[in-house]
Amino acid sequence: MTSGQPGSTSEVSTHLTPDQRNSFIAALLGWMMDAFDYFIVVFVYADIAKDFHISLAEVAFLTTATLIMRPVGAIIFGLWADRKGRRIPLLVDVSFYSVIGFLCAFAPNFTVLLILRLLYGIGMGGEWGLGAALAMEKIPAKRRGLFSGILQQGYSLGYLVASLASLVVINWAGLSWRWLFALSIFPALISLWIRSRVKESEVWEETQKRMKMTQSSFRDIAFNPAILRRFGYLILLMTAFNWMSHGTQDIYPTFLKATEHGGAGVSGATASWIAVLYTIGATIGGITFGALSSKYGRRYTIVFCAVLGLPIVPLFAYSHTVGLLCLGSFLMQVVVQGAWGVIPAHLSEMSPDTIRGFYPGVTYQLGNCLAAFNLPIQQSLAASHSYQFALAATIVPVFVAVIVLSLIGKEARGIEFGGRLGTEQGNPSPVRS
Repeated sequence: MTSGQPGSTSEVSTHLTPDQRNSFIAALLGWMMDAFDYFIVVFVYADIAKDFHISLAEVAFLTTATLIMRPVGAIIFGLWADRKGRRIPLLVDVSFYSVIGFLCAFAPNFTVLLILRLLYGIGMGGEWGLGAALAMEKIPAKRRGLFSGILQQGYSLGYLVASLASLVVINWAGLSWRWLFALSIFPALISLWIRSRVKESEVWEETQKRMKMTQSSFRDIAFNPAILRRFGYLILLMTAFNWMSHGTQDIYPTFLKATEHGGAGVSGATASWIAVLYTIGATIGGITFGALSSKYGRRYTIVFCAVLGLPIVPLFAYSHTVGLLCLGSFLMQVVVQGAWGVIPAHLSEMSPDTIRGFYPGVTYQLGNCLAAFNLPIQQSLAASHSYQFALAATIVPVFVAVIVLSLIGKEARGIEFGGRLGTEQGNPSPVRS
């Protein structure tokens, strides 16, 4: 590809332009706010259960409901983005989930809150795929690994902000859980404002021109047998990844505070500070290993992180002192989110240009959907056995699955966007690193 084509990595393009920077910041903030609003429920679902007089297991289904609807959002907004461009669907999506998240603060009963969380899942499902596609299409190929790691840590930063917000609003100010949802509207609006300044993807525009010249269609690419096989493989990979992420995060704040079933029994404030610490570890891991994946390969970096995670499980799940809980959770999130830092670049590179709005987001969110029952399963195992057993029994097999799936897969590290349509003739086969 010459320096004049989209995605060039010539000297001129090694520094981000204002448009590239705005696109990346908007994607980072959008994903951060999605994660913030999702994890609010994780920190306050005991308070929600108390307010609505229902069990913890019933409230835990709120997270499942959100995850189940995310593929719907990925499909709706992904198809729209591949046909009409990335920019407008993203603006509509951010506006939609911002309003829905705000309305959760005023839910009069659990049924209404559940419906709102279902709707929120649609918005959350659209955000990651489109935001990552637009950002990765604009970022120079040689810097994709680093910015992939930073982008994915919007999820960890959202968790961090949720941790701090819970600490301030619930523990210090003594306010209701509803305030957390109400306050989320402000950073969401900031994300919307930045995204309104982002230009359309040049890669998408170039791809549309090539499709017209060759008379290709979305269906031709999407239903190509090789693309379909890769689609199925990536769904399995993302299922394992989402089990790995949710398995180490969703129930952990409850485990820290629980005084029965083997819970650590620390105070709510201490649990929040531990969450802050391990989220910092997640951010460090994601950025570090995302950048390293450009040198050592996407798959081998993922495998390295997953292998490191196995001996950390006993420290993470069976510690009782605050010091060891901090160390175990910090190290666990370094490796879990270290592997995740590779994913925005990896999925974008494995996706044909023609369907990049649809392909990464839908594979990611279908994997999320299949992993949606993680929290209820862990909560049930904790009640019947212990929190330690629930954590270890769900995490160890998932690490093994991530290792195996990554080793048997392929990658397309550093591939240039914008010069191919995604058919087997026009799309270079991803190569093993």
